Amino acid sequence: MKLRGLYAITPDFADSDVLLQRAARALEGGIAALQYRSKLASSEQRRKEAKALAAMCRSQGVAFIVNDDVALALESGADGVHLGRDDGELAAARAKLGGRLLGASCYDSLRAARAAVAAGADYVAFGSVFPSSTKPAAVRSPLTLFGQARSLGVPLVAIGGITLRNAPQLLGAGADCLAVISDLFDAPDIAERARSYGKLWPHEVTQ
Repeated sequence: MKLRGLYAITPDFADSDVLLQRAARALEGGIAALQYRSKLASSEQRRKEAKALAAMCRSQGVAFIVNDDVALALESGADGVHLGRDDGELAAARAKLGGRLLGASCYDSLRAARAAVAAGADYVAFGSVFPSSTKPAAVRSPLTLFGQARSLGVPLVAIGGITLRNAPQLLGAGADCLAVISDLFDAPDIAERARSYGKLWPHEVTQ
């Protein structure tokens, strides 16, 4: 799967039905990928939600990624997993995942991105690119990092404080994907907000 476009990341919802309904709206709007990120749900709830989301994404041909949990990614039939620096060794995850996607958070470090790709990461994420309400204490990543990382040859994901207003700066800097939580899932119309993001990427014409 080629990652290019809106990379939706789920907020924590206590109610699984609300999560699935809002994820369905995001899928309706045409996202490129959906990452399941849950810090508050029980293990059983996370299993049920991940399996349901995996099925929804599969039916739409959208990449489904699980945050932080290789075992859950495999159990749910996800297309891949995304790991931060405290979530285990990338090389070990690569061995378990087989051909599934492996993404890595590299924060503000080009060196970390190079190491991640060498360990088998299929894409790397930089951020927080802007002040983030989800992670207000997150390290800030300079936009120049995207241009420097083009030579890595993998999709580059921007995350942190992204809105429709500041999104064009990131695409101009070289980001392939924009990872968005609040500006998507807090929107009055999630599907329409996703469609608005989708218009930022010119559609490729095939012969």
